[in-house]
Amino acid sequence: MIARIFIYLLLFITLPDYYLDRRFLRKRTRYLWWQRVLWWLPGAFMFFYTIFLATRRNFAPDNLLLLHLYLLLFGIMIVPKFLFSFCSFLGWAHCRYHHTHNNWGNLVGLLLGFGAVVAVAYGGTWGFRKVEVRHETYASADLPKAFDGYKIVHFSDAHLGTYGSSYADIPEKVVNLINAQQADMVVFTGDLQNMEPKELYPFMQTLSRIKAKDGVFSVLGNHDYSMYIDAESATKVANERELISLQRQLGWDLLLNEHRTIRRGGDSIVVAGMENDGGKRFPKKGDIGKTLAGVQPGAFVLMLQHDPSSWRRTILPKSNAQLTLSGHTHAGQLKVFGWSPAAINYKEWGGMYNEGGRAINVSYGMGGFIPFRLGASNEIVVITLKSGNKQTSTKHPTDTRPNPPQGREFDFLLMYNKMRN
Repeated sequence: MIARIFIYLLLFITLPDYYLDRRFLRKRTRYLWWQRVLWWLPGAFMFFYTIFLATRRNFAPDNLLLLHLYLLLFGIMIVPKFLFSFCSFLGWAHCRYHHTHNNWGNLVGLLLGFGAVVAVAYGGTWGFRKVEVRHETYASADLPKAFDGYKIVHFSDAHLGTYGSSYADIPEKVVNLINAQQADMVVFTGDLQNMEPKELYPFMQTLSRIKAKDGVFSVLGNHDYSMYIDAESATKVANERELISLQRQLGWDLLLNEHRTIRRGGDSIVVAGMENDGGKRFPKKGDIGKTLAGVQPGAFVLMLQHDPSSWRRTILPKSNAQLTLSGHTHAGQLKVFGWSPAAINYKEWGGMYNEGGRAINVSYGMGGFIPFRLGASNEIVVITLKSGNKQTSTKHPTDTRPNPPQGREFDFLLMYNKMRN
């Protein structure tokens, strides 16, 4: 994980220390050698800590506490210094160009640095523990009358290996919220683990308590294929098989490019689960032809797919699936004024999106590889199906989040991010 941005992190760590040392500390009348050592010591520690993590053979260290501690220190030590240095440098350049003496960048940098510390402290504690319930309604003329009012609970991206003892209460809270909805169906759209199936062991009893009238259905996410460990292919295959076995021990119906039919009298709907159909460096194991083999034309299809980018790439052009449920993005685990960094790579990154009467719901997830959330809380989504043509989207009265940006606002954000990159 760290290795991918190794050089950038080292520059992020060293440049602020260098700027502050040259711009402020050396101008002091007495700047003794031991004071300079003390100034550079925290940065040097983070420098070598970064090298240590970057040289681990796996995507992340076996003990995730090492990564979580690194990110905490980075957030409260390095980020504030970088923000202050950046603002101070801009202010200094402005003063030089306009021949003024008041560097307002220093004050702005102090405020931003303090805000960063508060954000990291909140996001890593209360923010990560918060779980919300979002309510959506999806209407389709293809939905049989017998399924009008059918209730689905959607949750995703548990990343159970992240919780440890510090956050072990979160899965229990999520399961209680799911069961409280008394749903007809519960679906999980992938990333149950971080790297290995053993992460599930402490939570098997808790997850097995999830109940719904028509059962619990699931699919695999990119993390569920053990692609983030440096091991022989045989080990990865064994891990994948164990994860599949554990999900079935939970009583979940794990769909691997296959579908099931749910019946109400003479009416029926189809729940289909396609394996991960990711873009770029993510697993591409989805087979939509195999997934929907034998499904009658005109049937109402609920498609489960971990990666939301598959909706436009595969599901919309190659199927008639009316409603798709996905996860993967976590809404970037950060949302500020309706914008998330997930919008840089994903057009559909969080919430319900409609196109031509067909829709996708992208869950914010219930956890994350990193125990941090700010403005993008853990969530479960309650989706009520309606028979008809009118498309509606509602929010639970206690859900205070704004709807995800769509339409022209969303297109503007995408264009803005492309220009930045």
